[in-house]
Amino acid sequence: MLASLSGIAGSSIQADDSRGSPILKTEFLYETAPFPSCHASTIVETSGGLVAAWFGGTHEKHPDVGIWLSRHIAGRWSVPVEVANGIESPEKRYPCWNPVLFQPRTGPLLLFYKVGPSPDTWWGMLITSTDAGQTWSKPRRLPDGILGPIKNKPVQLENGDLLCGSSSEHDGWRVHFERSSDLGQTWQATPPVNDGQQISAIQPSILIHQGGRLQAIGRTQQDFVFQIWSTDNGKTWGPMTLTSLPNPSAGTDAITLADHRHLIVYNHTSKGRSPLNVALSQNGRDWQATLILEKDPGEYSYPAVIQTRDGHVHITYTWKRQRIKHVEMGPIIDSDLR
Repeated sequence: MLASLSGIAGSSIQADDSRGSPILKTEFLYETAPFPSCHASTIVETSGGLVAAWFGGTHEKHPDVGIWLSRHIAGRWSVPVEVANGIESPEKRYPCWNPVLFQPRTGPLLLFYKVGPSPDTWWGMLITSTDAGQTWSKPRRLPDGILGPIKNKPVQLENGDLLCGSSSEHDGWRVHFERSSDLGQTWQATPPVNDGQQISAIQPSILIHQGGRLQAIGRTQQDFVFQIWSTDNGKTWGPMTLTSLPNPSAGTDAITLADHRHLIVYNHTSKGRSPLNVALSQNGRDWQATLILEKDPGEYSYPAVIQTRDGHVHITYTWKRQRIKHVEMGPIIDSDLR
């Protein structure tokens, strides 16, 4: 029986060992690279297989930090290559941040990222690929006031719109949502949906519920994961509240599975970035423990999660700021939680 997390804010999460581990594979995307530090990975399934990206350089905020990418080919991850950087001139270079890969139902593969000295001054960028990440377009800066998906992937609504969870840090931590009906050519944005004071929140993931409801969940400075709901496809949002899931002001990611349940990857602690955990929910409100990905001392953080066409769940995350780890989970993730 899985331990319930509902209403147990400080509970100790445990995986269900009685059914055997759902993990099929764990691996690093690379063993060596021309940069010492990495963070903020993203992963996507394309027609050519899995593609992952992250930012890497001397250290976070250093001007040499660029966006690096690897493709999963014939069972192996390719050697990382830099696909974007913040070079503006021979004398001026800014760090890159938080890449987000997304493959729309039709059209090119999208890679959003941020460039700038810090999160409160950065701007949004976009490159595209028509060959599953082998080659990329020239970088394009997003319109003023548009940052793109800030850490976690967008969702594509039934009408084709991309709905991106975004946030800003220049006037407190505030969440907003950005929408594009033409794959990033033009944009609309909501006002901030929180005041940045009562709940300071950033980096939302968007979950899709039956009946046309959307839910966003993510990182806060208030020790718990936030949640907020929309009944009109993300045009307007209700009040932001805190869930029972702890959050040490660290990034999370979440998806709605093919069977309509919801999965979150997060640090189940109010301090530090270990352990790193997986939980599942039938309704987006009551979460149940599923798996501990990491529990040793160190930083295991900023997860990204997708479900591929075969039903498997793939998670990437920062491993001690030294490498990016990939975990593949099998069909047990869709087993009954009763």
